[in-house]
Amino acid sequence: MFQVTRRNSPAVLACLALLLSASAFSQSASSRTSPNTQMLGAEDPSKLITVTVWLNQHNKAEMDKAVSEMYRAGSPTFHHFLTREEYRSKFAPTAAEAAQVKAYLAAHNFAVTSVEKYNHYVVAQGRVGDAQNAFGVKLNRVSMQGAVHRVSSGAANVPGAIGALIQSVHGLNDFAPRPTLARQFNPEMGKPVSAALLGATELKASAAAATTCLNGVQTVHFTTNGGFPKATYSGNRYGDDTNFSCPGYTPKEVQTAYGLNGVYNKGWDGTGQTIVIVDAYGSDTIRQDANIFSSIYGLPALTGANFKIYYPGGKVSCAASKNCGSWNTETSLDVEWAHAVAPGANIALVVAPDANSLDIAEFWAIENPEVITNYANGDLGYQISNSWAGFEILDVLFGGQSVLKTEYAMTELAASLGISANFASGDWGDNVQLILNDFGISVPPSVVMPASAPYATGVGGTSLFLNSNNSIQFQTGWGNNETRLSYPDPNPPYDPPLHLGFIFGAGGGTSAIWPKPAYQKSLGGSNRKVPDISYIADPYTGVNVIVSIKGTTYLEVIGGTSLATPMFSGVWAITNQAAGSKAPLGQAAPLLYSLPSGAIKDVLPVDNGHDVQGEIFNPPAPVLVETARELAAPLENTTQFLSALYHGSSSRWYDLTFGTDSSLVTRPGWDDVTGLGTPNGLSFVNAVVAAAP
Repeated sequence: MFQVTRRNSPAVLACLALLLSASAFSQSASSRTSPNTQMLGAEDPSKLITVTVWLNQHNKAEMDKAVSEMYRAGSPTFHHFLTREEYRSKFAPTAAEAAQVKAYLAAHNFAVTSVEKYNHYVVAQGRVGDAQNAFGVKLNRVSMQGAVHRVSSGAANVPGAIGALIQSVHGLNDFAPRPTLARQFNPEMGKPVSAALLGATELKASAAAATTCLNGVQTVHFTTNGGFPKATYSGNRYGDDTNFSCPGYTPKEVQTAYGLNGVYNKGWDGTGQTIVIVDAYGSDTIRQDANIFSSIYGLPALTGANFKIYYPGGKVSCAASKNCGSWNTETSLDVEWAHAVAPGANIALVVAPDANSLDIAEFWAIENPEVITNYANGDLGYQISNSWAGFEILDVLFGGQSVLKTEYAMTELAASLGISANFASGDWGDNVQLILNDFGISVPPSVVMPASAPYATGVGGTSLFLNSNNSIQFQTGWGNNETRLSYPDPNPPYDPPLHLGFIFGAGGGTSAIWPKPAYQKSLGGSNRKVPDISYIADPYTGVNVIVSIKGTTYLEVIGGTSLATPMFSGVWAITNQAAGSKAPLGQAAPLLYSLPSGAIKDVLPVDNGHDVQGEIFNPPAPVLVETARELAAPLENTTQFLSALYHGSSSRWYDLTFGTDSSLVTRPGWDDVTGLGTPNGLSFVNAVVAAAP
């Protein structure tokens, strides 16, 4: 069984010790949680629960060594990936072992609902009381910011011979991964900016070129009914008086910005490759929406020949599910922008019936390609795009390390078969504020899984500003703060300005669990760092997406590492195409760290010298001078950023910052916001192909 390692920082150790039992929660959580987090007591023992019991692989040490050698340049087995037959005969669990696990579950009153056909997991339904007896845990109810969650006192513990067969048990906790898309935030309403109905005007506007987000320098004056307080602010202007925010970028604009036209001119557009996309719930109108998108932007249509949908857990309807949430928009974003980057590639959309089943769907996409007969080399695809994430530290705190073990094994299996499992690094910066807001728990900076798994490729995000010819004007790490400067019309100023603080930004940092892989040997520390690579993700410099909801079609401007991930997966499909007989290239991350200068554009902090600053006059008080740094606060570790005046979707004015990502910092070389940087078009593709054996 894989043994996890941990950093020895006191903050992390304190978190890891938390909630190992109900008593630990009640005794120590008060100092680490908000008043809105309360222990409610034991879970109802008669309540039904669904668990997935994952079985141990065989010869695990041998497999670990074999996969490590596959990714060590100079090794005799460098890029000599396993076939599925080799894997199954040597490393997969057996039917006899699965039968023993089934019998154990039945003896504890569980009804087995399915067994993976290669015996990797058994899904069963039973009652909470039976789960506690079967797995040696206590299940409790905790109210976190008003939402009630089921948490486990620890990881499952099954004694004896049966326990030796079991790697992990999922479902004891009810934390589920979430999609990593982000919409422009409307601070006036405390929610995302509303999508536009798709009509003739929107169609024409969305297809237009020359989207610019920064529009010169502007000075604005505010008074209070013509009197005091008065304020004057000057700096970059984000948007303009016609478009309060930045209209979404089009495929043509993004393709030009990232140097993809040179790649397409070589005949490399993903033809012959398949991008696998794993989402929960899916979208009932995905082909319709993607083909509207394709028609607007001159992309090939998605047909039964180049686009297929698979439902490994049974067909599901997003519209019929009360828990679908943003997954339909997530699905549209993933499909449309993978297609925008690699228009010649096939797309295989693998849909999980719910967010708790994403690991099963991912595993199916990795391990079950024989359902496909007409895609590359009989495989479902050599790149899997995953725009979803769970919080590494929550799994540790609440007895969910078994989930982490499964996701490690899952990504290792993908790497062993020559597949790059690409995962979003998250949209919540260092996760400190989000976990406090959503769960009422105070934690140190942390990362998301599965992006932090050593055999995953973690994809971070940037803010992207273009010139009128679609070349890059500025690009920096994605992270936004907002400060409110004025009230609504007639715009009396705030005195002092109201700091709304960090909104969102690319996730990244150091894993508390996984040791540093060999390909990151040049980076400091002893643990895995994320992300590895990045693309555009800031919704304030986002892209256009077509999505239908309840029969109405909308044009939305979307960002998030959910955008960066399918874009990178599209580029990796193109790179596999260019590699020809060298394909598959396997996990992307190890190759990324070996590329020569120029293959990846380093993303740097940006300050064009016109950050917003101002003065507030309110006699007899002295003039209040607001520097750019003071207006942009809280800056935490950031020293260089870009800020702009933002009129927003209301009549209020704001200072909007770029490159302020919680405690994470964009800097030269690898950083915890953008990783190594963004792929540099044809230079990137050529360098990766040259690095492959």
